[in-house]
Amino acid sequence: MADKSLDATTTTQTGIEAELPSVVVREFEPKDQVHVQRIFYEGLMEMISDTAFRGLRCHPESLLLYSAMAVVGFVVTACWWVIGLLPAVVLCGRYFCSRRVIHAYLKQAMKKDMGHIEEFYMKSPNSRLWVAVLEDQVVGVVAAVGQQDTRSSVELKRMSVDGRFRRRGVGLVLGWKVLEFAITRGYSTVVLGTTAYSPSAHQLYRRLGFQCTGVTNGYITPGATLSLFERIFYRVCHHYYSLEVKNIAIHRHPQTSVGVLTT
Repeated sequence: MADKSLDATTTTQTGIEAELPSVVVREFEPKDQVHVQRIFYEGLMEMISDTAFRGLRCHPESLLLYSAMAVVGFVVTACWWVIGLLPAVVLCGRYFCSRRVIHAYLKQAMKKDMGHIEEFYMKSPNSRLWVAVLEDQVVGVVAAVGQQDTRSSVELKRMSVDGRFRRRGVGLVLGWKVLEFAITRGYSTVVLGTTAYSPSAHQLYRRLGFQCTGVTNGYITPGATLSLFERIFYRVCHHYYSLEVKNIAIHRHPQTSVGVLTT
Protein backbone atom coordinates (compact mmCIF):
# COMPACT_ATOMS: atom_id res chain seq x y z
CA MET A 1 0.00 0.00 0.00
CA ALA A 2 2.88 2.38 0.77
CA ASP A 3 4.39 1.97 -2.72
CA LYS A 4 1.10 2.84 -4.40
CA SER A 5 0.69 5.87 -2.19
CA LEU A 6 4.16 7.09 -3.01
CA ASP A 7 3.59 6.63 -6.74
CA ALA A 8 0.36 8.61 -6.50
CA THR A 9 2.11 11.40 -4.62
CA THR A 10 4.84 11.62 -7.24
CA THR A 11 2.33 11.94 -10.07
CA THR A 12 0.75 14.99 -8.47
CA GLN A 13 3.80 17.03 -9.43
CA THR A 14 3.20 16.66 -13.18
CA GLY A 15 1.27 19.56 -14.64
CA ILE A 16 0.68 21.20 -11.25
CA GLU A 17 3.96 22.95 -10.49
CA ALA A 18 3.10 25.67 -12.99
CA GLU A 19 0.25 26.68 -10.68
CA LEU A 20 2.37 26.83 -7.54
CA PRO A 21 3.96 30.28 -7.90
CA SER A 22 0.55 31.98 -7.68
CA VAL A 23 -0.43 30.20 -4.45
CA VAL A 24 1.34 31.01 -1.19
CA VAL A 25 0.74 28.92 1.92
CA ARG A 26 1.67 30.47 5.24
CA GLU A 27 0.92 29.93 8.89
CA PHE A 28 -2.26 31.36 10.35
CA GLU A 29 -2.14 34.87 11.76
CA PRO A 30 -4.79 36.42 14.03
CA LYS A 31 -5.87 38.79 11.24
CA ASP A 32 -6.88 35.74 9.18
CA GLN A 33 -9.49 34.49 11.65
CA VAL A 34 -12.51 36.12 10.00
CA HIS A 35 -11.51 34.81 6.57
CA VAL A 36 -10.77 31.31 7.87
CA GLN A 37 -14.08 31.08 9.70
CA ARG A 38 -15.95 32.29 6.61
CA ILE A 39 -14.34 29.65 4.38
CA PHE A 40 -14.97 26.97 7.02
CA TYR A 41 -18.62 28.04 7.36
CA GLU A 42 -19.25 28.11 3.61
CA GLY A 43 -17.65 24.69 3.20
CA LEU A 44 -19.88 23.22 5.89
CA MET A 45 -23.00 24.75 4.38
CA GLU A 46 -22.19 22.98 1.10
CA MET A 47 -22.26 19.72 3.05
CA ILE A 48 -25.98 20.15 3.72
CA SER A 49 -27.10 19.53 0.14
CA ASP A 50 -24.20 17.14 -0.44
CA THR A 51 -25.41 14.91 2.40
CA ALA A 52 -29.12 15.32 1.79
CA PHE A 53 -29.22 14.83 -1.97
CA ARG A 54 -25.99 13.40 -3.39
CA GLY A 55 -25.61 11.10 -0.41
CA LEU A 56 -29.01 9.50 -0.98
CA ARG A 57 -27.79 7.37 -3.87
CA CYS A 58 -25.00 5.95 -1.71
CA HIS A 59 -27.37 4.44 0.84
CA PRO A 60 -29.51 1.64 -0.64
CA GLU A 61 -30.67 0.74 2.86
CA SER A 62 -32.27 4.18 3.16
CA LEU A 63 -33.92 3.85 -0.24
CA LEU A 64 -35.32 0.49 0.85
CA LEU A 65 -36.67 2.07 4.04
CA TYR A 66 -38.34 4.89 2.11
CA SER A 67 -39.90 2.37 -0.29
CA ALA A 68 -41.25 0.39 2.64
CA MET A 69 -42.70 3.59 4.10
CA ALA A 70 -44.49 4.26 0.82
CA VAL A 71 -45.93 0.74 0.70
CA VAL A 72 -47.13 0.90 4.30
CA GLY A 73 -48.61 4.35 3.71
CA PHE A 74 -50.49 3.08 0.66
CA VAL A 75 -51.79 0.01 2.48
CA VAL A 76 -53.03 2.11 5.39
CA THR A 77 -54.54 4.96 3.35
CA ALA A 78 -55.23 3.27 -0.02
CA CYS A 79 -54.23 6.57 -1.66
CA TRP A 80 -51.86 6.66 -4.63
CA TRP A 81 -50.88 10.22 -3.87
CA VAL A 82 -49.05 8.94 -0.78
CA ILE A 83 -46.50 7.26 -3.06
CA GLY A 84 -46.34 10.31 -5.31
CA LEU A 85 -45.71 12.60 -2.35
CA LEU A 86 -42.98 10.45 -0.84
CA PRO A 87 -40.01 11.84 -2.85
CA ALA A 88 -40.78 15.39 -1.71
CA VAL A 89 -41.19 14.26 1.90
CA VAL A 90 -37.91 12.33 1.77
CA LEU A 91 -35.91 15.18 0.26
CA CYS A 92 -37.37 17.75 2.65
CA GLY A 93 -36.76 15.47 5.64
CA ARG A 94 -33.18 14.76 4.59
CA TYR A 95 -32.43 18.44 3.98
CA PHE A 96 -33.91 19.47 7.33
CA CYS A 97 -31.94 16.82 9.24
CA SER A 98 -28.69 17.53 7.39
CA ARG A 99 -29.06 21.23 8.06
CA ARG A 100 -29.77 20.69 11.76
CA VAL A 101 -26.87 18.27 12.29
CA ILE A 102 -24.35 20.37 10.38
CA HIS A 103 -25.37 23.57 12.17
CA ALA A 104 -24.95 21.74 15.48
CA TYR A 105 -21.54 20.51 14.32
CA LEU A 106 -20.62 24.09 13.38
CA LYS A 107 -21.54 25.33 16.86
CA GLN A 108 -19.37 22.65 18.46
CA ALA A 109 -16.43 23.49 16.20
CA MET A 110 -16.72 27.21 16.94
CA LYS A 111 -16.73 26.52 20.67
CA LYS A 112 -13.58 24.43 20.30
CA ASP A 113 -10.82 24.79 17.74
CA MET A 114 -12.35 27.06 15.08
CA GLY A 115 -13.33 29.68 17.62
CA HIS A 116 -9.88 29.65 19.24
CA ILE A 117 -7.54 28.96 16.34
CA GLU A 118 -4.44 30.62 17.78
CA GLU A 119 -4.70 28.78 21.07
CA PHE A 120 -5.72 25.40 19.64
CA TYR A 121 -3.39 25.09 16.64
CA MET A 122 -0.49 27.53 17.00
CA LYS A 123 0.68 27.05 20.58
CA SER A 124 1.89 23.45 20.23
CA PRO A 125 4.70 22.16 17.96
CA ASN A 126 2.47 19.16 17.20
CA SER A 127 -0.26 21.18 15.48
CA ARG A 128 -0.54 23.95 12.91
CA LEU A 129 -3.12 25.72 10.77
CA TRP A 130 -2.20 27.28 7.44
CA VAL A 131 -3.95 29.54 4.98
CA ALA A 132 -3.57 29.66 1.22
CA VAL A 133 -3.24 33.13 -0.28
CA LEU A 134 -4.09 33.72 -3.92
CA GLU A 135 -4.43 37.14 -5.55
CA ASP A 136 -3.85 38.73 -2.12
CA GLN A 137 -6.86 36.91 -0.67
CA VAL A 138 -7.12 34.10 1.86
CA VAL A 139 -8.74 31.39 -0.25
CA GLY A 140 -8.14 28.15 1.64
CA VAL A 141 -7.37 26.62 4.99
CA VAL A 142 -5.98 23.36 6.33
CA ALA A 143 -4.80 22.13 9.73
CA ALA A 144 -2.62 19.34 11.07
CA VAL A 145 -2.82 17.74 14.51
CA GLY A 146 -0.20 15.20 15.53
CA GLN A 147 -0.71 12.34 17.93
CA GLN A 148 1.29 13.28 20.98
CA ASP A 149 1.35 9.83 22.56
CA THR A 150 2.91 7.70 19.80
CA ARG A 151 4.06 10.42 17.35
CA SER A 152 3.33 7.95 14.58
CA SER A 153 0.65 9.83 12.70
CA VAL A 154 -0.69 13.30 12.07
CA GLU A 155 -4.29 14.10 11.13
CA LEU A 156 -5.20 16.40 8.26
CA LYS A 157 -8.16 18.49 9.40
CA ARG A 158 -10.36 21.42 8.40
CA MET A 159 -9.35 21.51 4.74
CA SER A 160 -11.59 23.88 2.82
CA VAL A 161 -11.16 26.06 -0.25
CA ASP A 162 -13.20 29.12 -1.19
CA GLY A 163 -15.64 28.03 -3.90
CA ARG A 164 -14.55 30.91 -6.17
CA PHE A 165 -10.95 29.68 -6.28
CA ARG A 166 -11.30 25.94 -6.76
CA ARG A 167 -9.74 23.93 -9.59
CA ARG A 168 -6.62 26.08 -9.37
CA GLY A 169 -4.39 23.76 -7.35
CA VAL A 170 -5.16 25.34 -3.96
CA GLY A 171 -6.29 22.08 -2.36
CA LEU A 172 -3.21 20.23 -3.58
CA VAL A 173 -0.85 22.86 -2.20
CA LEU A 174 -2.61 22.84 1.16
CA GLY A 175 -2.45 19.05 1.29
CA TRP A 176 1.27 19.07 0.48
CA LYS A 177 1.84 21.47 3.37
CA VAL A 178 0.40 18.95 5.81
CA LEU A 179 2.56 16.17 4.34
CA GLU A 180 5.61 18.42 4.66
CA PHE A 181 4.69 19.11 8.29
CA ALA A 182 4.46 15.38 9.01
CA ILE A 183 7.78 14.61 7.33
CA THR A 184 9.79 17.37 8.96
CA ARG A 185 8.53 16.40 12.42
CA GLY A 186 9.20 12.71 12.05
CA TYR A 187 5.69 11.33 11.68
CA SER A 188 5.32 8.24 9.54
CA THR A 189 1.67 8.50 8.49
CA VAL A 190 -0.89 11.16 7.64
CA VAL A 191 -4.55 10.26 8.16
CA LEU A 192 -7.85 11.98 7.53
CA GLY A 193 -11.55 11.30 7.68
CA THR A 194 -14.36 12.76 5.61
CA THR A 195 -18.11 12.45 5.21
CA ALA A 196 -18.08 14.29 1.88
CA TYR A 197 -19.86 12.66 -1.07
CA SER A 198 -18.47 15.10 -3.63
CA PRO A 199 -16.25 13.17 -6.07
CA SER A 200 -13.82 16.11 -6.28
CA ALA A 201 -12.96 15.82 -2.59
CA HIS A 202 -12.04 12.15 -2.89
CA GLN A 203 -10.16 12.79 -6.12
CA LEU A 204 -8.06 15.40 -4.32
CA TYR A 205 -7.09 12.98 -1.56
CA ARG A 206 -6.15 10.31 -4.07
CA ARG A 207 -4.07 12.78 -6.08
CA LEU A 208 -2.17 13.61 -2.92
CA GLY A 209 -1.40 9.92 -2.56
CA PHE A 210 -3.93 8.90 0.09
CA GLN A 211 -5.67 5.56 -0.04
CA CYS A 212 -9.03 4.77 1.49
CA THR A 213 -8.52 2.32 4.35
CA GLY A 214 -12.10 1.91 5.52
CA VAL A 215 -15.67 3.20 5.41
CA THR A 216 -18.17 3.47 8.25
CA ASN A 217 -21.77 3.47 7.04
CA GLY A 218 -23.98 5.12 9.62
CA TYR A 219 -21.25 7.28 11.11
CA ILE A 220 -22.43 9.33 14.09
CA THR A 221 -21.63 12.92 13.22
CA PRO A 222 -20.79 15.21 16.15
CA GLY A 223 -23.92 17.29 16.66
CA ALA A 224 -26.36 14.51 15.79
CA THR A 225 -29.12 13.85 18.32
CA LEU A 226 -29.80 10.23 17.26
CA SER A 227 -33.52 10.95 17.33
CA LEU A 228 -35.89 8.69 15.38
CA PHE A 229 -36.40 11.45 12.82
CA GLU A 230 -32.65 11.72 12.25
CA ARG A 231 -32.24 7.96 12.10
CA ILE A 232 -34.73 7.90 9.23
CA PHE A 233 -33.58 10.93 7.27
CA TYR A 234 -29.90 11.40 8.18
CA ARG A 235 -27.25 8.81 7.39
CA VAL A 236 -23.66 9.36 6.27
CA CYS A 237 -20.61 7.35 5.30
CA HIS A 238 -17.30 8.24 6.90
CA HIS A 239 -14.26 7.50 4.73
CA TYR A 240 -10.87 6.95 6.34
CA TYR A 241 -7.76 7.80 4.32
CA SER A 242 -4.12 7.15 5.09
CA LEU A 243 -0.73 7.90 3.52
CA GLU A 244 2.69 6.70 4.65
CA VAL A 245 5.16 9.56 4.32
CA LYS A 246 8.31 8.19 5.91
CA ASN A 247 9.93 7.51 2.52
CA ILE A 248 8.89 10.76 0.84
CA ALA A 249 11.43 13.53 0.35
CA ILE A 250 10.77 17.27 0.11
CA HIS A 251 12.26 19.54 -2.53
CA ARG A 252 11.16 23.10 -1.89
CA HIS A 253 9.80 24.99 -4.87
CA PRO A 254 11.93 28.14 -5.35
CA GLN A 255 8.97 30.51 -5.86
CA THR A 256 6.51 29.32 -3.26
CA SER A 257 6.39 28.43 0.44
CA VAL A 258 5.37 24.86 -0.29
CA GLY A 259 7.64 21.86 -0.72
CA VAL A 260 7.25 19.53 -3.68
CA LEU A 261 7.06 15.89 -2.60
CA THR A 262 9.07 13.17 -4.33
CA THR A 263 10.14 9.65 -3.54
